[in-house]
Amino acid sequence: MYRQRGFSLIELLIVVAIILIVSAIAVPNIFRAKINANESSAVSSLRSIVTAEITYSSTYPEVGFSTNLATLGGTNCTASPSSTLACILDNTLAQATTPANSRSGYYFTYTPDSTLGYTLYGDPAYWNRSGTKHYYTDGSGVIHYNAANQTAAVTDPTIQ
Repeated sequence: MYRQRGFSLIELLIVVAIILIVSAIAVPNIFRAKINANESSAVSSLRSIVTAEITYSSTYPEVGFSTNLATLGGTNCTASPSSTLACILDNTLAQATTPANSRSGYYFTYTPDSTLGYTLYGDPAYWNRSGTKHYYTDGSGVIHYNAANQTAAVTDPTIQ
């Protein structure tokens, strides 16, 4: 009597089909989890920048808020900090000002403002791939978001 060794073609096709179905379910969930992690990191980065701005304006009251994010960071922080190189903020975050230099899929646009102190935008480097929300904050420290692929503004909902 002949004894079969191994698997038949049908059995192998069924296993491959099951693997494809499971991966089709899992991959979008993994992708969405990555976007959620990037958005959480962006909010945390905004909070770090707001805290660094408050520290900077308290440390250098004659200057007020910084002129740019690079002022808050620094690569050589062994020397004494100054108003031009404060060493308050992680330098990777201070340099995340373009999509190419993004941090966790987000980049930040900082502008001094005579009325608000400053405006700060957090935007996804690649919308719908690295994030789906745009963020905004100013000297008040309240963070607003817009999930409609538009620049966030003070009129948008706030992060709770």
